[in-house]
Amino acid sequence: MLQPVILCGGEGTRLWPLSRTLYPKQFIEVSEGRVLFADAVSRCMSLPEAAEPIVVCNTEHRFLVAEQLRKLGTSGRMVLEPFGRNTAPAAAVAALMEHAGDPVLLVMPADHSIADGEAFSRAVALGYERAAQGRFVCFGVVPDHPHTGYGYIRKGQPASEGVFAVDSFVEKPKREVAEEYLKSGEYLWNSGIFLFKASSYLDALATHAPGILKSCRTAVDNSYKDLDFIRLGEEEFGRCPADSIDYAVMEKVDGIEVVPIDMAWRDLGSWKSLHDMHPSDEAGNSLLGDVVAEDTGNCYVRSSGRLVVTLGLRDTTVVETSDAVFVAANDKLDNMKSVIRRLKDAGRPETEAHKIVYRPWGSFESIAADGRFQVKRIIVKPGEVLSLQKHFHRAEHWVVVKGTARIVNGDNESILCEDESTYIPLGNIHRLENPGKIPLELIEVQTGSYLGEDDIVRLEDKYKR
Repeated sequence: MLQPVILCGGEGTRLWPLSRTLYPKQFIEVSEGRVLFADAVSRCMSLPEAAEPIVVCNTEHRFLVAEQLRKLGTSGRMVLEPFGRNTAPAAAVAALMEHAGDPVLLVMPADHSIADGEAFSRAVALGYERAAQGRFVCFGVVPDHPHTGYGYIRKGQPASEGVFAVDSFVEKPKREVAEEYLKSGEYLWNSGIFLFKASSYLDALATHAPGILKSCRTAVDNSYKDLDFIRLGEEEFGRCPADSIDYAVMEKVDGIEVVPIDMAWRDLGSWKSLHDMHPSDEAGNSLLGDVVAEDTGNCYVRSSGRLVVTLGLRDTTVVETSDAVFVAANDKLDNMKSVIRRLKDAGRPETEAHKIVYRPWGSFESIAADGRFQVKRIIVKPGEVLSLQKHFHRAEHWVVVKGTARIVNGDNESILCEDESTYIPLGNIHRLENPGKIPLELIEVQTGSYLGEDDIVRLEDKYKR
């Protein structure tokens, strides 16, 4: 059996302001209607004889994962990491959970762009036969330009049809070195996708990274079900060393093999990578959303809502969201992490979440706020219900714009239709539910001395928050 494992951690800070801590890059639309995590799941589902994927993700992103899986018509298994510990522990958790059946694990990131699904499937089939015999297999992409942001794999002697021994792993090279790699034809981009049996990986960890194996084993032993999720033991996983699969295992074990894949592949970790991926106009511009570009060249300009107009720009990236505008010279994009660190140190909320915040029941968007009031647009999916709750510091006015609302307000329960409203006094126990078949949309006006999201006392919650 082939068991796909999708590693869904990371924040993707280099794609700010679209990517946020609570809405990382694997869930944003890299182009209209295209989400990287959904692409990864679809690739797994298209592989013959593959089981439903195991998704290892941060607990804060669990409902984003669940919603994407629901849209794709698959359940999978969702394993929640209380803390990010890089890829080696994430893969270890999956291997421990599957150890009894000892399948071949296909371990892959959630944030890669792969244009040729058939080439990927053929490569997995080649590698599967080798991994099923206990070997470690990685996938190397045939480079089409001297990229300095990827690690490389040097091919060795042929091991079987379409499979080669790995001569060495190489860190990200300088430009002139990358050009030599490209000319030689001996080097491949390291895709970060791996095939190995669960038992082979655990044996390698026992030898080369016993601390990771010990912590992950106790975290799995202390895991428990929470709705459709599997929560790892928090204290035990917190003691786990952080390391990548490459450093913890692949660069230490003998007999590593590589399957070359000649296909369009990108690790979409920067605005430059998105610019390279998107079609450009005759001036080299990638323009997305409501954008007007005049006398503009070699620019990536993206609007999420408002009109963006450029005049006389060259070699520049411009990204607009509802609460932030990012403008950078293309040759300075490598400094993104220092900018985000500065914003985080200043406590800027724009690094944490968008104005539209997604919840398992739907979403809410902050429209306006000042001192003692805040206005939100709330959308509740059909059949969903918010927690039974109360607030100590604010009252709320609700106006139904679309759909039907079932409302608990103190001792009363009522149905509100479009253009009807209600008032929730400070301290009243209340709940909002959508009993209809279309999304419920309402406007909420909060008033009070404190309007933070932490002023919520949940008495009952379908989602066990």
